[in-house]
Amino acid sequence: MNIIENAQYNIGHICTRRQCERGLGDKTAFRWISAFQKKVDYSFRDLDRESSRFSNALRLLDFTAGDIFFTFLPKMPEQFFCFLGALKLQLICGILFSNFGDEAIVDRLGDAKAKGIVTQKNLLKKIIRIHDKLPNLKYIFVVDIDEHLSTDILSYPALMKQSSDDFVALPTAPDTPSVLHYTSGSTGKPKGVLHVHQSILHQSKTAREVLNLTDSDIFWCTADQGWITGTSYGIIGPWSLGVTQIHYGGGYDAKLWFDLLEKEAVTIWYSAPTALRMLMREATTFFKSYNLNALRHIFSVGEPLNPEVIAWARATLGKDIYDTWFQTETGGIMIANRPGIEIRPGSMGMPVSGIDAAIIADGGEHLGNNRQGTLCLKTGWSAMFVSYLNSDTTYRQKFRDGYYYSGDTAVRDEKGYYWFKGRSDDVINTGGHLVSPFEVESSLLEIEEVAESGVIGAPDKLLFEKVVAFVHLHKQYVWSKELEVKIKLYVGNKLSSIATPQEIIMVTSIPKNKSGKIMRRVLKARYLGQDTEDLSTLED
Repeated sequence: MNIIENAQYNIGHICTRRQCERGLGDKTAFRWISAFQKKVDYSFRDLDRESSRFSNALRLLDFTAGDIFFTFLPKMPEQFFCFLGALKLQLICGILFSNFGDEAIVDRLGDAKAKGIVTQKNLLKKIIRIHDKLPNLKYIFVVDIDEHLSTDILSYPALMKQSSDDFVALPTAPDTPSVLHYTSGSTGKPKGVLHVHQSILHQSKTAREVLNLTDSDIFWCTADQGWITGTSYGIIGPWSLGVTQIHYGGGYDAKLWFDLLEKEAVTIWYSAPTALRMLMREATTFFKSYNLNALRHIFSVGEPLNPEVIAWARATLGKDIYDTWFQTETGGIMIANRPGIEIRPGSMGMPVSGIDAAIIADGGEHLGNNRQGTLCLKTGWSAMFVSYLNSDTTYRQKFRDGYYYSGDTAVRDEKGYYWFKGRSDDVINTGGHLVSPFEVESSLLEIEEVAESGVIGAPDKLLFEKVVAFVHLHKQYVWSKELEVKIKLYVGNKLSSIATPQEIIMVTSIPKNKSGKIMRRVLKARYLGQDTEDLSTLED
């Protein structure tokens, strides 16, 4: 199917109006299932109408192409209406995790100079607390209040009632900015990863060729829309193909998830290794009562998938799990195990069609099979990010000699499969979310009892990596369980629950080199009981 017609690359248009024009207006675009099991079906015509109303509401408030807009919502239908409506108007749209703390929100909205945000009443207080730090934030939309609270805090339902559902997206060029995601770095503030509307070409192709999505499928992607997976494959890829999705508003619950898989006859399921490892904790007898005959394929993304999980799924569910690899910067799946090729358990799989991958040494040498180096991708795919917002120098550093340097280290075997070995920086991958140790260290130092801090990621059977904080207290303070709780609450409220240390270790000093940089590799080696290797640069 050709998703582009009349040179119209607009993601919002293709996922809604284009599907109606294909004759799919009455087809269910998604079944919304709340955390309390209330179900509501939305057709592609509904999706087009509601997103168009939001486009018109934004236009009446003088939002124009290139303005930056964010959603700050839990999983709910309005997430999709607002996201696609903003894109129809050629706004740049970002999605924030609903569990973000104040500083995480300020960092992203402030860096982006966001003009508007949509949120929920119970999250509004966070925005109000930091509003004075966001001079560019002109409008706050609230989805669950009936009347406007002020000239800048507006009722979403009231605006939608006043807005026409007749909106036609202007022709949108392929290089028009579209989606903005923020990702953590190891040594600084989050970076805004900017994509363009032509990303839909790769997202649609991989949804079809890798995930094997067809018109007859019922698809469930469990990812939050604040994560690149949740936008690329929980919104854009499936709806560009006219595929029906399940969207569930609750959290992980083995029984509820498997009830949903069976009752909704899900055919393609895309989830995370952390969730799959949690399922392995259930008794084998738990799964015997479920009929999963409708389920054709299970896919995984976020962190490396253990071979043990694949073996478990084969033995317990009678299903294979196909691991996939991509990053916020790549915009879509780059390397994958997938139907049609042999699964090599523990591997990332093979590059998808149109993607040229290579293992490259620090000096630029292209390495042969079974030699470890940086995983790089030849530039030019349609979903490739086009900038780090306000960080041109950092962006340029990711490219060399026509290749994007992913920051992941890997090896390629003799059959062309790639195997993840680690990160070349200090970013922590916990439960599929990237956490900056620098950000956690900085927040720890704001706690009056803490004199020094160092943060690492350590192997974890469930989360892949857990956040471990090393803390040196000021001499007048002593360690206590109450202080541990205080530290965890502070980090969770300021950054997010994802960044909260799972383990806090008291130390008498934090190892630093002679220039004052925290030597995280030393902390990690000590934690794991390994050789700390060269300590020649350690400060006296």
